Formats: sequence, C-alpha cells, structure tokens
Amino acid sequence: MAQPLAKKLRRNSTDAETLIWARLRDRRLDGHKFRRQAPIGPYIVDFCCFSRNLIVEVDGGQHAESQTDNQRTRLLKTKGFRELRFWNHDVLANTEGVLEVIRAGLREK
Repeated sequence: MAQPLAKKLRRNSTDAETLIWARLRDRRLDGHKFRRQAPIGPYIVDFCCFSRNLIVEVDGGQHAESQTDNQRTRLLKTKGFRELRFWNHDVLANTEGVLEVIRAGLREK
C-alpha cells in the first residue's frame, strides 16, 4: 500500500525536494546511497540513507509544530533512525549549508 503513495510523492516533489535529490542521488554525496520517498513502517520518509540510518526530511510550512511529525519522529527513533529536518526555504537558499549538515549527520553513528 505504501508503494503507490511513495511513487505518487516522487512524481509530485517540491522544488526543494527536487534540488536536494539532485545532490543525493546516485551516491553523489560522499558515496552514500539514499533512497527517495522510502517506506519505513507506516511512514514514508523524504530521503533515507539506510546504511547510516539517517533520514532527511524537507518540509513546508504545514509541518510547523506538527504533533503527527513529533510522533513519527519518536517511532522512527525507536527503530534506530536519526532524522534531519530542513525547511524548503533553507534548502533553496542555502543548499551547500544543508548538504554540510547532512554530511555531518552521515559521519555520526
């Protein structure tokens, strides 16, 4: 059931998601493999590096102080995942800075 939704989300990516995916795909970020719109349990995450258990979320304003997002983050943490969240504006205005934070996250374990 998650696969059709994940496919739909990939087709309807935001500009920020498209930009960051261009830098993460094909092991372009220091050789780390990321998957886009990856199902994990009942959730679909924007980007995930499974070898490092690192999730990258690119959010719009609808996610500000979202209780659902907080519950989701807690559940993913119990499964051993770490999550980095960025606002669309930050990705678009400071792509290199966002990539540096992701690189730092990949170095942690």
